[in-house]
Order: sequence, then C-alpha cells, then structure tokens
Amino acid sequence: MKKEKWNFNNSYTKLPKLFYAKQYPIPVLAPKLIIFNDSLAASIGVPEQPEVFAGNVVPEGAEPLAQAYAGHQFGQFTMLGDGRALLLGEQIASFGERYDIQLKGSGKTPYSRNGDGWAAL
Repeated sequence: MKKEKWNFNNSYTKLPKLFYAKQYPIPVLAPKLIIFNDSLAASIGVPEQPEVFAGNVVPEGAEPLAQAYAGHQFGQFTMLGDGRALLLGEQIASFGERYDIQLKGSGKTPYSRNGDGWAAL
C-alpha cells in the first residue's frame, strides 16, 4: 500500500479576515482511532494519522481556522461561526478535486459563545 501524504491548499485564507479566525486545535490525551474509511482516504490521498484527526498534530501545509458565517437568529441578523470546528485545509486529490478536512470538537473557537468547543463521539 502506497504511503499517502497531505496535499493541502486553503483558499479560505485568501478571504477577508472577517470570514475566519486562525486557530490551532487543542490536543487531547490518549486519542485512539475508532473507525476510518480506508477507501475514501485512499481515493483522496489522506493518510491514516489518528494524531492529526485528534487535533494533536497539525500536518505540514495545513492552516487551521474557524469559519465565520452569518444568519438570522433570535429575530435579528447575527454574525455566527464554527464554535467547535476547525478547518485544517482543503486536501487536493490526485484528480484535482478539493476536499475540506475539518475537525469537529477540537476546542473553543472565537465563535463558541458559551460552549466548551468539544463534541461527543
């Protein structure tokens, strides 16, 4: 089996700073892999690296960020964002398609409001 490596790009960092906040994931103790989609990972060139998916290691080329977005909440227009998700980057597959690689439950972000930023499995 061929050893895959990350092929990141991050077009989101070219947007105005209003649309995202750069942030690293908060590491967790003793992560372990529960399930991994080997065929999908192989098709887009993603290596099986539990330490990356746990947020303990940021792979070369990644630019972690929390995305901002806006919407109507509580009857008014509000700036919102990913309160517990970080986009590591866009994995560019060998056939040129982009795939967002995102961690969910990787700690607080500037958009967490009163949440702790974690997610249960």
